[in-house]
Amino acid sequence: MLLAIGANLPGHSDSPIGQVREAIVRLRDMLGVSLSQSRLFRTPCFPAGTGPDFVNAALACQTSHDAPTVLRLLHEVEAQMGRERHNRWGARVIDIDLLAHGQQVLPDLATWQHWAGLAPDQQARLTPDRLILPHPRLQDRAFVLVPLMDVAPDWVHPVLKRSVRQMHAALGADELAEIRPIAD
Repeated sequence: MLLAIGANLPGHSDSPIGQVREAIVRLRDMLGVSLSQSRLFRTPCFPAGTGPDFVNAALACQTSHDAPTVLRLLHEVEAQMGRERHNRWGARVIDIDLLAHGQQVLPDLATWQHWAGLAPDQQARLTPDRLILPHPRLQDRAFVLVPLMDVAPDWVHPVLKRSVRQMHAALGADELAEIRPIAD
């Protein structure tokens, strides 16, 4: 299972870095598994100009939970940490995305292709009413792929048949230059 975590507002932990670290601890406790975690990265807010920079990380782990159960647990952690869902792609105290659950394509290939192929203006407006896996835009987002390189560079996208390493290599140099590791 692959997860992405991000925050750009302080919450219980008083900083986005603290929020991401707290989320990792809560996920470890809730899922009851060992997690491989990436370094923390500072990334520009997406979309540009909508808030302060984000702190992002990625996690890889094994779980016996099915994907819908994992999603429910992720939403529980977000709610416990003060996440409120008011607007799409807005500033937030925590955001935890289920990127992939093994090689599953959910709910089916046609639905995945629909959501992956949306134009940018539709991506900003529309929200799926069900879990879509793998995340339909993970291949396009440097703020996801850079942290994933730390924990799952050889994971292969079940639809695109490209590894994280290959998707990362396809990103533009300007996108990659914006993402900076945070020193401990």
